[in-house]
Amino acid sequence: MIPCANRSDSRLSRMKIFKLFFALLVAAACVWAAPKSKPYTAGSAKVMGAVESKVPFSGERLFATLDSVGGTGTWMEWDVNGVKDPSLMQILDPMLKSANKPEMVWVITERAKPLVAVLLPKGNGETILFYELQSLDAKPVPLAINQVLRPEVVFRDYRQISEKEFVHHDKDNLKVKILPSGMIFSYEKKGEDPLYMVSDYATRDFAEKNSILTDYEDYFKYEYSLMLRAFVQSVRGVFNWQPWHWYMPAWNSKFMIKRSELEAILMRGVAPSFFKLFRATTATGETVEFRTNGNGYSELEIRK
Repeated sequence: MIPCANRSDSRLSRMKIFKLFFALLVAAACVWAAPKSKPYTAGSAKVMGAVESKVPFSGERLFATLDSVGGTGTWMEWDVNGVKDPSLMQILDPMLKSANKPEMVWVITERAKPLVAVLLPKGNGETILFYELQSLDAKPVPLAINQVLRPEVVFRDYRQISEKEFVHHDKDNLKVKILPSGMIFSYEKKGEDPLYMVSDYATRDFAEKNSILTDYEDYFKYEYSLMLRAFVQSVRGVFNWQPWHWYMPAWNSKFMIKRSELEAILMRGVAPSFFKLFRATTATGETVEFRTNGNGYSELEIRK
């Protein structure tokens, strides 16, 4: 097993335990209005319940409430301009056509069935409605970049520190640099140990090679998921894919690093300057590339 992947998983587990404990404490103070009899539906979705607040939710209470219902998974914000999943739109279409439109919508997929949270105004306060979907059922479409990118929308969670550079409000090691032909997101996990490279891979037998390759693939899948959270899920309106589509093999498999590419690197026994985990070219010629140096530093580059 790759050493640094083990340490990352251990840290992640401790963080999840603390996060769940905190969320459960907050949940005790929330009003959970679950259906008292047989759960009812909205289209093919099952309505799970609601949490109401007589005043607008504070940011802290809002996300603590979401976590108390969603557990240790990661809530992803739905983008109104992104690809529409039909099962989700059965819930949202009537709301979007009404006078009481959703303020925000989130989806969590790290459970048996996807869970949806919809934040709606209610009197002087707000309510969060929760729905369980059978699946997220949009058909894969080619990746595209929105042509009109408004900084006040895209970088809502960032502060501008210079003409061409933004830093995340909560994570000063997450940055974006604007280029004449695109942008580069960067994230650095300080104190990370370098990725260990197996120097004698070429001399191992078939079973050992297969096990080593699987370990490295698992490590890079984890790194890719961290990059999605840092880069894709911290901005709004850049891509046509919804945040959860980036995780789905039906959507991303053509663009992910291939097992043969990883084996060629291991055969050489020397790490490249960057491991390119995902690379796609859009129909209009932009390139989108996720890469990591295996030493705690990762980038997402978008070039036009």
